[in-house]
Amino acid sequence: MPMASISSANPLISINGVSKTYRTNRNTSTVALSSADLQIKSGEFISFVGPSGCGKTTLLNIISGLIRPTAGTIAFDGQPLTEPSSEISLVFQKPVLLPWRTILENVMLPIEILGLTPRGKYLAAAKSLLDMVGLSGFENAYPRELSGGMQQRASIARALIYDTRVLLMDEPFAALDAMTRDELNLELLRIWKMTGKTIVFVTHNIPEAVLLSNRVVVMSARPGKVREVIDVDIPGERNQDLIGNPQFGHIVGHIRGLLQKVETRHDN
Repeated sequence: MPMASISSANPLISINGVSKTYRTNRNTSTVALSSADLQIKSGEFISFVGPSGCGKTTLLNIISGLIRPTAGTIAFDGQPLTEPSSEISLVFQKPVLLPWRTILENVMLPIEILGLTPRGKYLAAAKSLLDMVGLSGFENAYPRELSGGMQQRASIARALIYDTRVLLMDEPFAALDAMTRDELNLELLRIWKMTGKTIVFVTHNIPEAVLLSNRVVVMSARPGKVREVIDVDIPGERNQDLIGNPQFGHIVGHIRGLLQKVETRHDN
């Protein structure tokens, strides 16, 4: 599975000197991010890895527009991003499906919230997306009737229903067993190839990040900074066989070495 086409034009997402400080009711503060800089191109698959608490999810939420940075700027397609955008969708670690709605009704939820019409057009799109993620025939099932992996497939279909340009994913497969996770990694690569979307992916799994991404962003311990951005330029199909490629192993080892240095420095 070759990589999707990536634009060589101006960055789609531009993160410049972004910092985020959280304040508590006890008048204390925690610096989650410090002067993060990153440029993300259209059509790129980019992953964030780093130690727990390094600000990966905070940065993802800033890109989504759900939270504002304390300092620095973020731009989307050349325009300041200060609130959630209809061009950006988010997939959480848990599927967050409404248990009283069928799978099809869950996928249609963003359409109802946004008041998009005609309904028939989006209903057809929802059924097509469920087919694309391997859930054809489960439209009328309820979340409790599906496995965890199937529920996450439904959440991906829901994120794709109104055809955003960017898909943000916050450890979407972390709670799944290894076999299901491997299966959904390949499914995600297939969807990325088909749609050409820009995907920003947070994970603690280094081999997963290398398998999926054009670039892997290694972050430092809190306060999080972009320590190094690593290009993943491995020829051939993106599948589980790639794990045996010596170049794949070299990149994974390099990232592990960076993170071990980060954790050692943080412990000291």
